[in-house]
Amino acid sequence: MSASVTEPANVSLDEARQLLTDLVSIPSPTGEERKAAERLVAFFELHDREAWIDEVGNVRAPADDSALLTSHVDTVPGEIPVEVRTADEDDVEAEVASETGEDVLWGRGSVDATGPLAAMAVAAVRTGVSFVGVVGEETNSRGARHLVAEREKPDAVVNGEPSGATGITLGYRGFLAGTYVATSESGHTSRPEPNAIQHATEWWTSVEGAFENDEYQAVFERVTAKPVDMDGGISDDGLSVEATLDVQLRIPPSLDAESVRETAEAELEIGTVSWAEPIPPVMESPRTEAARAFRAAIRKEGADPRLLRKTGTSDMNLYAGAWDCPMVTYGPGNSDLDHAPDERLSLSEYDQSVKILERVATTLAGGEE
Repeated sequence: MSASVTEPANVSLDEARQLLTDLVSIPSPTGEERKAAERLVAFFELHDREAWIDEVGNVRAPADDSALLTSHVDTVPGEIPVEVRTADEDDVEAEVASETGEDVLWGRGSVDATGPLAAMAVAAVRTGVSFVGVVGEETNSRGARHLVAEREKPDAVVNGEPSGATGITLGYRGFLAGTYVATSESGHTSRPEPNAIQHATEWWTSVEGAFENDEYQAVFERVTAKPVDMDGGISDDGLSVEATLDVQLRIPPSLDAESVRETAEAELEIGTVSWAEPIPPVMESPRTEAARAFRAAIRKEGADPRLLRKTGTSDMNLYAGAWDCPMVTYGPGNSDLDHAPDERLSLSEYDQSVKILERVATTLAGGEE
């Protein structure tokens, strides 16, 4: 527990919704999080909570470390007009049936992950637990990397990503990114020898074959191999053919980054690959104190909890690799709308998630919940 325990403060429903709307209305693509971070600091200071923006741009509001509520401030690029609509049965844009008749906030980041971010800020103020809003999650997770390098571990972590108000995410696959580079002599295209571009595509075809999976195996348990960018052609001096291929591999908890890298490199005959720092997979137990607190809180809200595993990667992977403490990922929103042009969040679901987070934080802090 933090040496400085902050007294909980009241945050009204209207104020909680206003914080969400304000944050969604402030564009915060990766690298441009400052204005949204300042709005968060102002919210905490209004409720007599110490808060500041650290050297990498994270919003820090330390308090009772029985629980650390954290989500990311940045969003992907894209402009979606910010407005609240009442979803109607005849509204073809209201694709989620549960939205019918509800007020729904449209806007970039409403789901990923400004909705979870705002809900956690409100719950942290209401319960007096610690909060951090991190930057750069959508690219290199620089905010989370700085946090684990600089901060002592809390007693428990709740990471903010959309899971739906009744969903508890316990697992994510890991992530390994690499860049393949090859060069070959230029020559007439009638010659049979493969050039650098062919070497790149042949290597990647072999890698995909090495990770070929049983179609009946769950995606979460597979290695997914994807090329994400390719550049190639005759060099400026006309003497060679060059190829660069950027690749990404998702790693299931049954494997580690080193074994996946070794398998990919075993298929390498020509060219070189440079690898970025990997992000390890994570699979938390459903029986930790944090997971149990969420199941109880969701049931007290009259709903049935759902345990989730996600095929992507989040900052929770980094927290689990650095801190030996119970953790889950949670937040309002339908993750199918992540990065989508119709990104939107039910306000009643947001309200419910704040209540659940408040119950969980109270439980983890040793309160009556």
